Amino acid sequence: MTPEGHAALKELLKEKKAEIMRLAKAIGEAAEEGDLKENAEYHAARERQGIVKAQVDEIEDKLARAEVIDTSGMRGERVAFGAWVTLEDTDKGDSVTYRIVGADEADVEAGSISVTSPIARAMINREVGDEVKVKTPGGVRTYEVVDVRWRDA
Repeated sequence: MTPEGHAALKELLKEKKAEIMRLAKAIGEAAEEGDLKENAEYHAARERQGIVKAQVDEIEDKLARAEVIDTSGMRGERVAFGAWVTLEDTDKGDSVTYRIVGADEADVEAGSISVTSPIARAMINREVGDEVKVKTPGGVRTYEVVDVRWRDA
């Protein structure tokens, strides 16, 4: 996991714990209204509290098992975890840039892909100028590694 991903996960944990506190207050207020059998607000808050508690447990487990890899001192043109890699589709000429991150940080729309994804696995240890072949549902695609950098630009 990158340091940024670790920090984001810690922030999410903080938000979820705050939500549990708000839900506990809502449950207390709903319980004061009397008959709990027909109190929809009470039951909805209890259900949501259970879901959020499960999310907190999952996040805490991920943080406990996380291996944070600081890539700030990394250099070079070889693709590795934490790098921003620009690829050019050799058939279409389109280019795309991804950052290779841990599985829990991956967000394709934000430009980050999991180190375990097929395209990242194909790129690892490649250098600028290398061709990368990736199996996709539409067939094999060929990309050229055109840039590797270690800081977002």
